[in-house]
Amino acid sequence: MTSPPDGNPQRADDDFTARSRTVTTRIEPEPEDPVGEVPPESLVTDVELRPDPPRAAGPVPRAVRASASWSWRFIVIVAAAALLVYFAVQLKTVVVPVMVAALVAALLLPVVRFLSDRLRFPQALASLTAMVAALAVAGGLITLAGASIATGMGQLGAKAFDGFHEALRWLSEGPLGLDEDQINAWVDQLGSQLSSNADKILSGALSVTSSVGHVAAGALIALFCLFFFLKDGRGIWMWVVGLFPRNARERVDGAALRSWGSLASYTRTQIMVAFVDALGIGIGAAILGVPLALPLAVLVFLGSFIPIVGAILTGAIAVLVALVDQGFGTALVMLAIVLGVQQAESNLLQPMLMSRALSLHPVGVLLAVATGTLVGGIVGALFAVPIVAVVNTALNYLHGRDPLPPSRREVVAEMTRRWRVTRGSA
Repeated sequence: MTSPPDGNPQRADDDFTARSRTVTTRIEPEPEDPVGEVPPESLVTDVELRPDPPRAAGPVPRAVRASASWSWRFIVIVAAAALLVYFAVQLKTVVVPVMVAALVAALLLPVVRFLSDRLRFPQALASLTAMVAALAVAGGLITLAGASIATGMGQLGAKAFDGFHEALRWLSEGPLGLDEDQINAWVDQLGSQLSSNADKILSGALSVTSSVGHVAAGALIALFCLFFFLKDGRGIWMWVVGLFPRNARERVDGAALRSWGSLASYTRTQIMVAFVDALGIGIGAAILGVPLALPLAVLVFLGSFIPIVGAILTGAIAVLVALVDQGFGTALVMLAIVLGVQQAESNLLQPMLMSRALSLHPVGVLLAVATGTLVGGIVGALFAVPIVAVVNTALNYLHGRDPLPPSRREVVAEMTRRWRVTRGSA
């Protein structure tokens, strides 16, 4: 053993003993696990992923079973929707006025809020004032258009008769060169068909007269519902939400508030688009000297509430009036005006406004209008797009895609918070 530099052998022995203890402590085995050691093969067995044992193939493939599951659910949904549409058609005297009242209420509700919040009107007085103002505007437009139609219809009818004979003369003397006797035979046949079906036409007129009572009843229902939708619409809807299960009330109320906002945006946007259409076509007809320019503008305004189809039909009527009154050249200019106004509206104004109000593709709008027309005629075409817009907004919200801008979500969340408290206390 070598001595340290200071020559003290006892100190060297102490250092060696300390190093030995350190080494001994370092290599001392760890105490055994009181639970016991786990064999390595069991560790491998616990983490190993074993595939499921193969199942015996059944007589029906899995894809067919999945298709069958989707099919019967789809059939149930379609049957429920068809049943709902059937009852709505059967109760159209009540359903249609309520839907009209909802559309008008979505339009007039900002006016009611302005009167009640800014001018301090009572809620009932503000609702009644908004209703009377809307009825006055609509009645004034209809009266003005009716007076223009009454003064100009006689002259237009005479020109239409002359234009009809001019068309018959063109068929016989023009490029087609049809036989005049054959044309007269067709005209006589048309007259005989009209005279033979006069009883059916009369019965149809009587059926229309008998439905005047239904129209009057529907108008009263619409006005009654409109007043209470404006006065206490939120309270009525709160009662409806209370009929749902407690755990669904908050989401149902949130979906309804967003759908109502979508309906209001659609109504305001459609009125603006209809006004632009009517103004452009009416000014064009007046510049060309086409008679009934004001009634045509009112007709275009009303027809524009039926998307795509209404604008085409009312524009065609304006072109036909120009053709009958002033001839082919003026009709071509009128057609150019109608197409120009509608293209500017459909390609510039409507996409810019509708993209903010709705999230519907133009193909979806067209199919909705076509389906509504097949199911409910003009009324179905009028309500098809609002219904699709409301359903689309509600489904987007229920699937987690909130259509509201972030600035509005807090306001709507505050309105639905009461259902959250009710659900938590249940």
